[in-house]
Amino acid sequence: MMKKMSQQDLTRRARWLIFSRSRLVVAKGESTPPVTTFDAFPFLSAYAGDVRQLSPLEEEASVSGHPTYVVDMGSERIEESDWDAVTLRDVLMNTPADAFSMVGRAWQYVHFLRTHRFCGQCGSPMEQVDWEMAMHCHQCQHRCYPRVSPCIIVAIHDNEKLLLARGVRHRETNMYSTLAGFVESGESLEEAVHREVLEEVGVRVKNIEYFGSQPWPFPHSLMVGYIAEYAGGEIVREENEIDDAQWFSLDALPKTPPKLSIAGQLIAATVAKLQNEQ
Repeated sequence: MMKKMSQQDLTRRARWLIFSRSRLVVAKGESTPPVTTFDAFPFLSAYAGDVRQLSPLEEEASVSGHPTYVVDMGSERIEESDWDAVTLRDVLMNTPADAFSMVGRAWQYVHFLRTHRFCGQCGSPMEQVDWEMAMHCHQCQHRCYPRVSPCIIVAIHDNEKLLLARGVRHRETNMYSTLAGFVESGESLEEAVHREVLEEVGVRVKNIEYFGSQPWPFPHSLMVGYIAEYAGGEIVREENEIDDAQWFSLDALPKTPPKLSIAGQLIAATVAKLQNEQ
């Protein structure tokens, strides 16, 4: 969770996660959050009372020997010669895995606080709870917690090749990846795998094996990864989401996501699995 800081705390060196709109503020030409003191940011003078400390998770403890402070500037833009606001994807793809977790978690908290200022049940203003990450309505006693949206992601193989797809959003980058989709209400993770694969590329799968999971802060997903075997059907892409889908040989894969992402990890693990079995 995040707790507010005192004026004395602001004199300490800390790692700063400063959010401007949906971007992160970094030093010009850099891609990682800065480690410095509050007075290095003259544009934050009006936010001295809104600085919060992010409580570290165990795997984040080695990111730096400094505390992590979070500031949400909302819709205010950065217009400073020494600082720039870069996309979260740029930051997350250029940081170690533990820093990825830290930045992603902070952004999900910021997004939660921004989108729950008013009660969804009665419309009254909400207040942040001091001892946990939650927003509470004192009018009707409704309490909200950060949303986590489960999403399956699956690598499909036929024991020789991988089925990879290029999403409509990745047409220009020409990046192919595994299939993914949100879990629907009342649906198990495994049922979501079967449904999403059939909907997006028209094939059936079997022998679904759990691989692992990864929080994905765009904006609040939890990716649950699987490896599945092809069970039949011809590729018929869902045109609104899939630009292209093909079977690829292990030695002729297209451009794929980096291994920092669970998609990249799934592809690498499936290739290794098939090569070991050949």
